[in-house]
Amino acid sequence: QVHLAESGGGLVQAGGSLRLSCAASGSSISISAMGWYRQPPGKQRELVASITSGGSTNYADSVKGRFTISRDNAQNTVYLQMNSLKPEDTAVYYCNRLFGRVPLDYWGQGTQVTVSS
Repeated sequence: QVHLAESGGGLVQAGGSLRLSCAASGSSISISAMGWYRQPPGKQRELVASITSGGSTNYADSVKGRFTISRDNAQNTVYLQMNSLKPEDTAVYYCNRLFGRVPLDYWGQGTQVTVSS
């Protein structure tokens, strides 16, 4: 079982940037696809970015061109660089290992991102 800990969220003005980190422990994630999800207030959790073990990436249309997912296998960590943030990006952000688009692990505590207009 992999334990996932998200960090890096905060309050930022529209147009600003944040970099989220997802630190994994308990097992290596180097052979796993990883994804960043978000859950806006009152809405369902959605997958916004994913990265394969080989480094191929995929993004939801709503974040394409603004968010970048990356990984550092030596640090067992996945990142989400978020630029040009919008108020609609406000959500709790989570990471998880993926099998296809299915999350594999228990959810961590997430990290809150709040974008003010």
